Amino acid sequence: MRSPEGEVSVDLTGKRSGRGAYLCPSAACLAKARKAKRLEHAFGVPVPDEVFERLTEEMACAEQAVKEAMPRGE
Repeated sequence: MRSPEGEVSVDLTGKRSGRGAYLCPSAACLAKARKAKRLEHAFGVPVPDEVFERLTEEMACAEQAVKEAMPRGE
């Protein structure tokens, strides 16, 4: 999300004040968005590497949680 001051950060709750952008919870989706500079376009400002690093970590955790939740044998 981009704050009214122009700072870009990760808001997993979606409740902070500012402009948000939706990303599907997939590392592949994030990689495509980064390569095409979709977040920069959505926010109108450069997105720091730290934001992409945090998003990458969150996506990995989400994907791992999905794998663990699936029954064995599927």
